[in-house]
Amino acid sequence: MTQDHCPALDRDHAVLRALIDRHAAERPDAPFVAFHGGETWSYGETRDRVRRRAAALAREGVGQGDHVLTFLGNGPDLLVTWFAINYLGAVYVPLNTALLGNPLVHVLDDAGAAVMIARPDLAARLADVAPGAVRQVLLVEPQHGDAPDLPGLDVAWLADPETDAGLPDLARPIEPWDTQAIMYTSGTTGKAKGVLSSYTQLYTMGPDAFDCVAEDDRCLICGPIFHCGSTLYVYAMLARGLSIGMMAEFKTDRFWDAVRETGSTYCLLLGVMASFLLKAPETPRDRDHPLRRAFIVPFGEDGPAFARRFGCEVFTIYNMTEIASPIHAGPDISEPGLAGTPRPWWECRIVDANDIEVPRGEVGELIVRSSRPWALMKGYHGRPDATAEAMRNGWFHTGDSFRQDDQGRFFFVDRLKDVIRRRGENISSFALESEVLAHPDVRECAAVAVPSEHGEDEVLICVTPVEGRRIDPPALLAELAARLPRFMVPRYVRVMEELPKTASGKVQKHVMRAEGVTADCHDGQGGLRRAG
Repeated sequence: MTQDHCPALDRDHAVLRALIDRHAAERPDAPFVAFHGGETWSYGETRDRVRRRAAALAREGVGQGDHVLTFLGNGPDLLVTWFAINYLGAVYVPLNTALLGNPLVHVLDDAGAAVMIARPDLAARLADVAPGAVRQVLLVEPQHGDAPDLPGLDVAWLADPETDAGLPDLARPIEPWDTQAIMYTSGTTGKAKGVLSSYTQLYTMGPDAFDCVAEDDRCLICGPIFHCGSTLYVYAMLARGLSIGMMAEFKTDRFWDAVRETGSTYCLLLGVMASFLLKAPETPRDRDHPLRRAFIVPFGEDGPAFARRFGCEVFTIYNMTEIASPIHAGPDISEPGLAGTPRPWWECRIVDANDIEVPRGEVGELIVRSSRPWALMKGYHGRPDATAEAMRNGWFHTGDSFRQDDQGRFFFVDRLKDVIRRRGENISSFALESEVLAHPDVRECAAVAVPSEHGEDEVLICVTPVEGRRIDPPALLAELAARLPRFMVPRYVRVMEELPKTASGKVQKHVMRAEGVTADCHDGQGGLRRAG
């Protein structure tokens, strides 16, 4: 599928510093961000805060091209620090706030950043690990604790000056192809990789992708900004001169209050967020809110249910940290697994293990490329081997199984490594999990393959209950057997308090695969529990 060539972006449309300066000059009093439970900043105030924070960072030695770590949760300090780093032409490197121990050591070693801006309670984790290249820790948000004792590191409170008088001139203009950020992958199967992302990639990922957004829209940022999913929505609204609302973190019982208080009209619901909201008890206020649209990723059975209950249009979009939202769909969509059709300037193919395109209807790996220069990642930081492997034959290999229907629409099937082979049939763990999550007692689900005494795989589902409810494994299996093909019905059910997750909240299926059939599993063949 070939798309027309796309010209490169210019500085005024792609580069963060230019966007902030332009909008502050043209519409200084227009709102940019409303923090849930806090204040609202106009574009003029945002620029003032960013320039003063940039002056403070420059005073501490941060310059154009430097890598700068942030260890901060969603909120005013993270937003102004991210913008200030890029305003100086430096590279923003956000750390997942759940990182500690060896995963934290890996990123500190890999990022090559001498300066970290951190909350005191998060900075304290450096006391137990080797700091890598970090030499200086600048603390913000004093309400989170006293300055930690970090021997060998220069620790100081970061204080913004009253004016931006100390802000230096740029050594050269910031270009659209310059590195804007290093965003780390989730590391679900190995060590996290640092994705080198340009301003053009971030612009293509966000502002170009949302043609449904109107001039009066406000996007609620309810997921963590260290994740590209939230980052791109912030940038989408900044580039268009529109506004965002922001939650400190997604909480089911606070979500609708945040929507109402911030006046948000659309949002991204990633992973299980939509499912969690649907599992909450119905109330008379289910449609008493300003939310008009929700992007649900990935799009499962909960998409149409969310639209019906809460009165919103539903959309979906396919994206990864390494690419830039090449496929989208909506509104009026209902098919589980739908990702949509390619956006302009993108080519998408479904191929076999040798990169040969498969016929429509067959399952293969999705590979993508763009005619816009720098729309894909610039590579993995310090990993030319991984970059070459991902970009072989001139296409980015997503590692995701897809199929394409006769209308040219793309459907997500599964992560390649998560497909289950049973009784001669391939089972999509994503499709099976969607069916399990339809049960009102199930909060989360992960389907994995475990060894069978007959060869190939048996199916294990690991589930967590909705708060205040109990999962009855035989009843759950009986319900699944009534509406699923026989080969898809799981043999084993394991009820857990929490599913194992990475620091970014992604489920670690490899952990459950490795543990296999544990002593607390229910065996659907005879109702026995058996030890693995």
